[in-house]
Amino acid sequence: MLEQMEQALYAEDPKFASQMQGAGAKAAARRRIAVGVVGVLVGLTLVLVGVNTTMWLGAAGFAVMVASVAFALTPPRRRTPLGTVQPDGSVRRPAATTRKTSKQSGSFMHRLEERWDRRRDEY
Repeated sequence: MLEQMEQALYAEDPKFASQMQGAGAKAAARRRIAVGVVGVLVGLTLVLVGVNTTMWLGAAGFAVMVASVAFALTPPRRRTPLGTVQPDGSVRRPAATTRKTSKQSGSFMHRLEERWDRRRDEY
């Protein structure tokens, strides 16, 4: 029952629910930031070594720095899809989407709409 209440809270107000996350989520966020900081330091080292040796090493160091910052700042993906809260308080999860071949899925626009819906459901 508590799990249903938690999922309903996520469905109704995701911003508030993310502020109320437990220690596990905060530890994971700290870990991502720590990995990002280490990656930036490694990238900066490569940039400095690349200045003295070759341009390609510096470019690789810059790419490592950008990737590390992106990794540190993006939140991890959710494992369970969010659902909608029903009038009785239960949470209805979206049905699993099955992939179809291009012949079965219809027109080009229909396939694009399906992709858009799937992408929107993932986040």
